[in-house]
Amino acid sequence: MLHHTGKYRTYAHNVRLAALLCLTAGFVNGAGFLSFYVLTTNVTGHVALFAEKLAAGDFTDARTVGMWMLLFLAGAFVSSFIIRRVGKEQRFAYTLSICIEIALLLFVAIYGTNMQPSVVNTRLLAGSLLFAMGLQNAMVSMVSGSVVRTTHLTGIFTDLGIDLSAAVQRNTAEDAKPLRQRILLRLVIIFFFFFGCVSAAYLYRYLGLNEFFIPAGILTIVMFYDIFRLKVHKTFMRFSRR
Repeated sequence: MLHHTGKYRTYAHNVRLAALLCLTAGFVNGAGFLSFYVLTTNVTGHVALFAEKLAAGDFTDARTVGMWMLLFLAGAFVSSFIIRRVGKEQRFAYTLSICIEIALLLFVAIYGTNMQPSVVNTRLLAGSLLFAMGLQNAMVSMVSGSVVRTTHLTGIFTDLGIDLSAAVQRNTAEDAKPLRQRILLRLVIIFFFFFGCVSAAYLYRYLGLNEFFIPAGILTIVMFYDIFRLKVHKTFMRFSRR
């Protein structure tokens, strides 16, 4: 799922990656908004909010929103830097980025549950989630060759509309199978992002900030699934040569 890149990456790898990490992002989006009233998986809404705060002369809040946008950018930069530094084809290049994201989600769950409610703490936790989502978005984009995006849906809905338009036009020269695969992948991304958001909204009344343990758990499964699958494959190949 994370180990295969370039020509070794298949459509099935992208579908599995989209399902699990879109579920994670949707969960963080829903839980982050209910916990902090902040959109924590993208920066589009923050641009409008930043402009509104500047126009109103509220430079303190404008600075906070600007910092959130920079944290998302910093997450994408750190993830990309790590992956390029370790090497895209190296086994643990993407694992390290996932470990950082898991650590941030655990920090939000543990510190957020035990913190004293304050504006500073709320901004800190919201910023941590934005950094984590920037990190995840860059990681997924790099491993999938920019085919999968997990933290926002604007571009996905646009691409889905384009593909559906091509599908209903009988005179299109585009190959039908790749088109169907793209449509299915977009639908998987949208469904699991929505499912994550709805699940977070439902569980928030019972778990509160503890529900951030759930996306951290999903990411742990993704990480160990990839490591375990690779070990099994290598063991099988070793015995098959005997």
